[in-house]
Amino acid sequence: MPSKQKFDQSALKTEDHANGLERRLGLKEAVALNMIEIVGIGPFVVSGLVIKAMGGPQALLAWIAGAVLAALDGFVWAELGAAMPQAGGTYVFLREAFGPGRWGRLMSFLFAWQAFVYVPLSVASASIGFARYAGYLHPLTTWQAKALSGGLVVFLVILLYRRITTLGKISVLLWIGVVATMLWVIWGGLRHFDAKLAFDFPPGAFHLSWIWFAGLGSAMVSTVYSYWGYYNICLLGGEIREPQKNIPRGIFLSILGIAVLYLLMQTSILGVVPWREAQNSKFVASLVIEKVYGHTAAQFMTGMVLWVALASVFSLLLGYSRVPYSAALDGNFFPVFAKLHPTKNFPYISLLTLGGLAFLFSISLSLETAIAGILAMRLLVQFIGQAVGVILLRRRRGTQGLPFKMWFYPLPAVLTMFGWAWLFWQTGATRKWGLAEIALGVLAFLVRARSMRQWPFEEKSDSRPVAGGGDSLVSSEGL
Repeated sequence: MPSKQKFDQSALKTEDHANGLERRLGLKEAVALNMIEIVGIGPFVVSGLVIKAMGGPQALLAWIAGAVLAALDGFVWAELGAAMPQAGGTYVFLREAFGPGRWGRLMSFLFAWQAFVYVPLSVASASIGFARYAGYLHPLTTWQAKALSGGLVVFLVILLYRRITTLGKISVLLWIGVVATMLWVIWGGLRHFDAKLAFDFPPGAFHLSWIWFAGLGSAMVSTVYSYWGYYNICLLGGEIREPQKNIPRGIFLSILGIAVLYLLMQTSILGVVPWREAQNSKFVASLVIEKVYGHTAAQFMTGMVLWVALASVFSLLLGYSRVPYSAALDGNFFPVFAKLHPTKNFPYISLLTLGGLAFLFSISLSLETAIAGILAMRLLVQFIGQAVGVILLRRRRGTQGLPFKMWFYPLPAVLTMFGWAWLFWQTGATRKWGLAEIALGVLAFLVRARSMRQWPFEEKSDSRPVAGGGDSLVSSEGL
């Protein structure tokens, strides 16, 4: 039986120097970037949808279930991210887990391929939510809302067009606004909390029928969307200081902090606004503040929610602009995306391309379509793929050299796979577009592989690609 090779952490410095990225983000910046992407516009625009799907205050269970699933998946990200802290995150994880020369090339290509759909969809969902929430301040026509959402994307691309050290400082400033906004809603709600209102459960609220679980699934589509982002620092792995420690810490601190804030905020909302009213509100946070402090304060709250939305788009575009860059650097995507800005050292071609697509989506789609599309596009290849991948890596390489080891292995990974598969089914008709997009990605991979004489069309020889070979943080002996 062949011996299990360990992960080669000594390759980190070589990889940093070769790629030109700078490890300048510490734990504070990592947590800030995670939290501002997690919160975003999500909890402020989907709270009513979650209450309606569950049919009462038992909607809190959907927020708890979302936190549990995020924590289980966090173990997968923490183990992979600490072992392979490079730009691109999932791209590198899938490549190494499924084998750099064969299936790993397909899986990592599919992830990079999907990034050009789900990243712009994610950015668009935040910008559309921004425009929708701005309607509390002043009613907007359809075209005014589209102009505002598109303009936000353009503004954020301009803001991101600078060095990573400056962006780390901006992220902390944005994080302060995010936490302050949530704490204000929580404080206002708790000061005027009515327990009878908050726990006004309708008859049959906990009757565990298939209809109840269908409602939970529908609600979790929204809550999981609101939790996503706890892994953002893995995408910036090549720019995190002491990544073996800071990536796992950043992931779990982000999930814990956000889960507490979400549960407090949702409970505060239910304790001030009757759930039958809240389920139909598009501006639920502003409605809470209006009931407690008046209309002027609610307008200020709306401005803070818009700040949160801006912050989430900032973090999301920053992290995912590194995915096509990493794939191109590895020789598994179009070479133009491997270019760094000549003076600011960031992947500007990738940023501009994703920003342009996000602009188009933000002026053409609805918020509900964007949210469903995000989950349908990402769950199979990225989230389930990674859960399978961490098990494959453990079987091939064992635990020697792993900076972070998943607790109770393999239980979190297995539960994560089932959870994501169930949630994928809950996306409804949208799931067929997710499957179709994967099929198109496989076709694109095969066409490209045939033209370049790569696996599965290469001649009999060593199938491991030469390009980007130094980008791997596992030993060169292969998987």
